[in-house]
Amino acid sequence: MYYITSTDGTKIAVYDYNPQGKPAIFLIHGWPLSHKIFEYQINLLTDCGYRVVTVDLRGFGMSDTPACGYSYNQMSADIFQIVRQLRLQKFILVGFSMGGAIALRYMRRFKGTGVCKLILLSAAAPSFARRFDFPYGKPIHEVNALISLAETDRPQLCQNFSRQLFACPHSEAVIDWFRDIALSASGIGTIKSCIALRDEDVQKDFSHVHVPTYIIHGDKDLIVSKELAEIQHQSICGSKLITLADSGHGIIYDQLEKFNSIFMNSIRD
Repeated sequence: MYYITSTDGTKIAVYDYNPQGKPAIFLIHGWPLSHKIFEYQINLLTDCGYRVVTVDLRGFGMSDTPACGYSYNQMSADIFQIVRQLRLQKFILVGFSMGGAIALRYMRRFKGTGVCKLILLSAAAPSFARRFDFPYGKPIHEVNALISLAETDRPQLCQNFSRQLFACPHSEAVIDWFRDIALSASGIGTIKSCIALRDEDVQKDFSHVHVPTYIIHGDKDLIVSKELAEIQHQSICGSKLITLADSGHGIIYDQLEKFNSIFMNSIRD
């Protein structure tokens, strides 16, 4: 792990596995987690000879926790700084949940620099929260309740979140592992990023995706509804939508073997 300094001086933790491998797979985690959620994909990808670049978004994991800068514009700028400084070319960009929305913003703001393929996993796009002209996503009052809980009882928020991730049965140890990853985030990052989830909209970013795109979503996702995946599919020209019938939001682990097979096929296709 090492740090790359972003445009506002924030130090972003970057993890570069098998740097001689090709092509590079760049993984962006979601709220309120860290790069650790990709453990069972990192192992698989490196064993297959790929380079894997992951990141702890600002306010999460080992990255700095500034008081501000949690907009999708800034977080996509953080991603661009990593791409630029590592000189990544023809890499596959993968975004989970909020990380998917940040990946879409990267495609618009930085013209998809270096990206040869996009993979969206349970992506919180185009909008995590409902709006007067957008009847999908979480009701605003539910998102506000998440923010309020983060401000007053973040351990409870992390426990609730970990128990909503999965549709399939898993051991208490696995559920506690995801809770602990969420607890490793900063309070500021958890709150400010949830505000971004509530307020940001990446609808205009879809038209800037001009690379092969795979959308992988759980049919039983209680956090990001399957309707949002359908909108992504309709809005991104030529995209492919793959649904896992028995998976919830934590698609990277819920049906681990099945997901990894689909994920690897998406990378190789």
